[in-house]
Amino acid sequence: MVNKIGVFSMLENKTIVVGVTGGIAAYKAAEIVSRLKKMGADVYCVMTEGAQAFLTPLTLRTLSGNPVITSMFQEPVKWNVEHIALADYADIFLIAPATANIIGKIANGIADDFLTTTIMATKAKVVFAPAMNVNMYNNPVFQENVSKLKKLGYYFIEPVEGNLACGYAGKGKMAEPENIVQYLSKFEKDDLKGVNILITAGPTREPIDPVRYITNRSTGKMGYALARCAQQRGANVTLISGPTNLDKPQNIEFIQVQTAREMFNEVTKHLEKQNVIIKSAAVADYRPQNYNNYKIKKTDEDLQINLERNPDILGYLGKNKGNRILVGFAAETNDLKENAQKKVNKKNLDFIVANDVTQKGAGFGCDTNKVTLFYADGSQKDLPLLSKNEVANLILDEVSMLLKRSD
Repeated sequence: MVNKIGVFSMLENKTIVVGVTGGIAAYKAAEIVSRLKKMGADVYCVMTEGAQAFLTPLTLRTLSGNPVITSMFQEPVKWNVEHIALADYADIFLIAPATANIIGKIANGIADDFLTTTIMATKAKVVFAPAMNVNMYNNPVFQENVSKLKKLGYYFIEPVEGNLACGYAGKGKMAEPENIVQYLSKFEKDDLKGVNILITAGPTREPIDPVRYITNRSTGKMGYALARCAQQRGANVTLISGPTNLDKPQNIEFIQVQTAREMFNEVTKHLEKQNVIIKSAAVADYRPQNYNNYKIKKTDEDLQINLERNPDILGYLGKNKGNRILVGFAAETNDLKENAQKKVNKKNLDFIVANDVTQKGAGFGCDTNKVTLFYADGSQKDLPLLSKNEVANLILDEVSMLLKRSD
């Protein structure tokens, strides 16, 4: 479908459930539903009891062309077990406005109405567009709920600053309907359909003895976000991961490794069929020269462990790149630009994703990241502090453009 400005709609024939909760911004749901319909989406609306104090179900029924669900126990119109069927059919769940109450319920597993029950039952992407008083938004309990949901793979469209209905001014105003719909449209890209992408993630562990090993602070969150987002955009993803505490992303080829040499072997084994390689893993540069079969016992003397070089996986890929797109990562603590640009040139990369891990929100273990992309031609692109899912999609945007240029 082409919208009125001539842009292909990624939302055509998508089933989108719009959950409306009880906030003054509920009236904006009408414009959101209208815009989604114009983009070719099949829209169903679910209203909480509080939402009906601000907006009538008739309005959304007229705009969506579908029945509006207002109660857990209302008679089903199209499905036998309506909340389960709607959960199965949905491609996207959008909650707009999303109150602190609904976000708190979902974060803590409470399912006491139709909307919360359906969200709990769905495997679709769930997107919250928060709207509330600035003090509620900044409350640490609310922020902890948001952080928890982001870790679990839920998405958030950040509110904006402005004058709020309560008389306060500050962050808490729901994003405008146009921006919400644009976000969903971008969210549903399938521009990587059929592309084979290999992604490495997490740390490696280099054993010293049966008890100890050398590793680093990487948690794998950035690489797993890349794998999820690439799969959602249609790519055939192979994820080679060091040890993490993260759940394996669904519908991808997943390979578990421990050491740098194991990762090197798996990368080279799967190299031939790949169109794109994204090396986000934090691979140990060195390993103990000798492995002790028994635990090294403490003595009164200092202990010396001789280290030797691990294989340079990214260097090998650069030398055997062929027509593939190759993306590297660089976690730096100083001289970010100099070190990153040197790595781009030395490793024959298309671009590198570099961050200063000493900056707040950009270090290991965070759910956010602040990165700069450095390119082979010497240019760079600075990104603001974003969630790792958002960073992942922006990285994949760059990959998609490079693929189109190479066609």
